[in-house]
Amino acid sequence: MIIRPYRGHEDKKEKRMYRKIVVLGIVLASGIAAEAQVPVVDKEGKSPLDELPPYIRSITTFGQRADWSHDGNRILFLEKTFGDVYEVEVATGILKPMTHHYFHEGYTRALYLSNGNILLSGARTFNSDDPWASRNERNAELWVLKKDLSGPPVPLGERCSEGPAVSRKRMHIAWTRGNRFYTADIVYEDGTPKLANKKQILDQRDLPFRCNVETQNFRPPDEKELTFSAYDYQGTEVMGLNLETGEVINYSQASDQYDEPEGIFPDGKYTLVECDKHNHKGIHYDELYKLALDGSGRTERLTRFTDYPGYKASNPVVSDDGRYIAFQYARYGDLAGVGRGLLVFDLYQYEALKEAR
Repeated sequence: MIIRPYRGHEDKKEKRMYRKIVVLGIVLASGIAAEAQVPVVDKEGKSPLDELPPYIRSITTFGQRADWSHDGNRILFLEKTFGDVYEVEVATGILKPMTHHYFHEGYTRALYLSNGNILLSGARTFNSDDPWASRNERNAELWVLKKDLSGPPVPLGERCSEGPAVSRKRMHIAWTRGNRFYTADIVYEDGTPKLANKKQILDQRDLPFRCNVETQNFRPPDEKELTFSAYDYQGTEVMGLNLETGEVINYSQASDQYDEPEGIFPDGKYTLVECDKHNHKGIHYDELYKLALDGSGRTERLTRFTDYPGYKASNPVVSDDGRYIAFQYARYGDLAGVGRGLLVFDLYQYEALKEAR
């Protein structure tokens, strides 16, 4: 049976037919309908990669911190923390090295800009005596790499703590430094990128609670809000910053629970979170959850990697059409952000299977 990809453009009747075909294909191929009635058994010594549900597939055997190309055909990712950047073609699994053509000290982030160029974060010099210092704001800088890979990246003259937020629609970014948020536009002068209209939009000291903060995503579709992590506040909470009024909203509202926002859905109604709601054991036991951005704190668990002792799922991002999630798996004890391979989660097949149950 051949099931063509659904891209969100069919009418309602065709979508219903597609659901029926997908469900039938899932049932015939895997017996998943019967599996839904079977309780979870002891999975000690097993790997989640050996028992993936039909809507999840492995796409690489290494890598971390995925980012979708705007057309949904490719995924950008890091080889490892302080490693090279690669791109994988989703349909074929073909890998393309993006940073092999020049010398560098390794990267901690790689994200597509709206024009297809790549925003990198990495230090000019790697500190072997204190490796993690190379990813903090004292050393990690922002760079722009041309999509045609015609030369090395150009530094933007700004340092960044952890990950920047990148608009999917315009040449606009936000980043964290000194527990403060900044925004700026990326403009080009004679073909050289630079930052313009830089503005501070948040100082953690102005919040009514103490925490460490990190930018995450501009909220679609109008990008008038920025989601961010409030680390060590009631565990960790998912927050939103209204970019027009400065109002801060707590979306997760879950005391003593780890909730870190990651990829956001293109309609802006939900974000993905790394969360330990299922066991409250902390970040080494994270799963992927879908969190409603309506103030209700409503969540839905999407993965069950922690059913397999020693494993977890993390760092999910959503494709621009809202159809797919790319994420990584890791092992217990791996540092935050470390991944051991990328997977793709088909949300449409997942929803069709839920309807069938």
